[in-house]
Amino acid sequence: MAGILGSGHCVGMCGSLVSACFVRMGEAGKGAVPAMAYHGSRVAIYVLVGFVAAALGLALVSTGIVGKVQGILQIVAGLIVILLGLDILGLLPRRLPLIGIPMAVFGKYYFAAVSKGPVRGAAMAGLMNGLMPCALTLAVAVKASAAPQVWQGGLLMLAFGLGTLPSMLFVSFVLGRLGAQARGWLLKAAALVVIALGVATLMQGLRFFWVMKNLANW
Repeated sequence: MAGILGSGHCVGMCGSLVSACFVRMGEAGKGAVPAMAYHGSRVAIYVLVGFVAAALGLALVSTGIVGKVQGILQIVAGLIVILLGLDILGLLPRRLPLIGIPMAVFGKYYFAAVSKGPVRGAAMAGLMNGLMPCALTLAVAVKASAAPQVWQGGLLMLAFGLGTLPSMLFVSFVLGRLGAQARGWLLKAAALVVIALGVATLMQGLRFFWVMKNLANW
């Protein structure tokens, strides 16, 4: 749901980049194969981020008292996801710093990738797109860090990536039809889903921590 509802944000933030990428490729960039290479590599980066986030979360759990640390990790992850959702809505006094490739570096290498050919170039540009600083992507990645298994973190990010896929595949059509106001409303809806994910993670962490604390005292 976060990926689908965030489609307006994806179109607004990445639509022009995707369009410019394929326009620069010309006739060679037309067809299903370059599009599959671009978006396949983009979603693959999301899945990899999910694996890494979940693995880091499990590594943190394994370094201490498993139950309590897992509960604390979920509490922290929930709070961060909630803050990111509020940041997307513009309700925080200051914007949160984003993790990713600096935009100046991103622009230079993103468009340089186009010269590598319609398939290889599209795949490289898609990888770069997946690493773009984005509060929505970061929020779901933080949620993935609280996954109980590594594969579940990857699956969570895969679901998010697939949710963004329809609008990104038809980005040229969407850009012509979707206005700034509609994109804003969709982004707000996605932010609410992100906040709901954060609240659910926070509540899970509090319950888990409370249970493990009571067991330790018993």
